[in-house]
Amino acid sequence: MLIAELAGVVDRTAAEASCGKLVGVPRAALPPTAAGEYYWADLVGLAVINSRGESLGRIIGLLDTPANAVMRVGDGQQGERLLPFVAAVVLAVDLPGRFVRVDWELDW
Repeated sequence: MLIAELAGVVDRTAAEASCGKLVGVPRAALPPTAAGEYYWADLVGLAVINSRGESLGRIIGLLDTPANAVMRVGDGQQGERLLPFVAAVVLAVDLPGRFVRVDWELDW
């Protein structure tokens, strides 16, 4: 459970009034990630390439589901693919190279 205290939000009523508002922190305030951990903001925009070297598009967003995170991958032509962000699918994340290599076929 994540618990945060926000300035000016002193009780439940004030918290309910803030529902739907975006809350953020400066990047410098975030802790460093461990090996194999990524901030979603770092993944958005990365190219997604399968093990055959074929482009599936770019990560346009991520979804949080009860089972695992899901990458929203779009190529501007075929619409959107949803790929689970799990070790069986995500073979490598190369932040400096700006790509994610996946075990996923073009026709899936």
